[in-house]
Amino acid sequence: MSWEQFIYFAIAAVLLWVVGALAAWKNKTTLAYVTTALGLFVFLSFIISLWISLERPPLRTMGETRLWYSFFLPLAGIIVYSRWKYKWILSFSTMLALVFICVNLFKPEIHSKALMPALQSPWFAPHVIVYMFAYAVFGVSTLMAIYLLFKKTHASNLNAQSSLDNLVYVGLAFMTFGMLFGALWAKEAWGHYWSWDPKETWAAITWFAYLIYIHYRRLPNHKPRLAMWLLIFSFILLQMCWWGINYLPSAQGSSVHTYNMQ
Repeated sequence: MSWEQFIYFAIAAVLLWVVGALAAWKNKTTLAYVTTALGLFVFLSFIISLWISLERPPLRTMGETRLWYSFFLPLAGIIVYSRWKYKWILSFSTMLALVFICVNLFKPEIHSKALMPALQSPWFAPHVIVYMFAYAVFGVSTLMAIYLLFKKTHASNLNAQSSLDNLVYVGLAFMTFGMLFGALWAKEAWGHYWSWDPKETWAAITWFAYLIYIHYRRLPNHKPRLAMWLLIFSFILLQMCWWGINYLPSAQGSSVHTYNMQ
């Protein structure tokens, strides 16, 4: 499998996700499940085929992690849809996945089979995959927060806010596991669990931001709109942790996490 074939898998997957999103709006639940699942299967087939072709996990570069993010967004969307039946969630998760797919088509950043020694660890793949799923869940939760901020009927938002909290709990749980896997990987690769590398520092900042949101939401006199803005701000911090760190002067030449820019 070569990268040149990605466009065909991407088109097939996106078309299936679009059909699923339209089916959700028309209350055709079974069709929404089936087509979304087929789209996920098509997209995952390419990821697995690329994995076999590269002879390594496709997780090294930003382009390769965007593949996983594009896959996990509709997956998180269908999970939310199956649990709370929000008709709009599949549309938004599909559109966001399409954005990352288009970025990959114009700037794939898929490199050779070579994998630097630090990445040849059994903890590398679970660390990145778990993190990407957490990022996708947080992406969906951010879409929900934006939706709630601009929804006119406030009284009916209580159940949606509870659903949003559940998403954040799931996302933070996976992020925590990702950090633990990353610490084990760092110990094996560099001899220490944590070194306050710029990426690690921003990961800690992001983790605490979502933890603050959870604790703030449990305050009896919290303001729902402020909580939504806090969640959006946390997602901005997450973007900084994911890819923004690569452009900071403090990370250039000193961070062990800038290998994906090479």
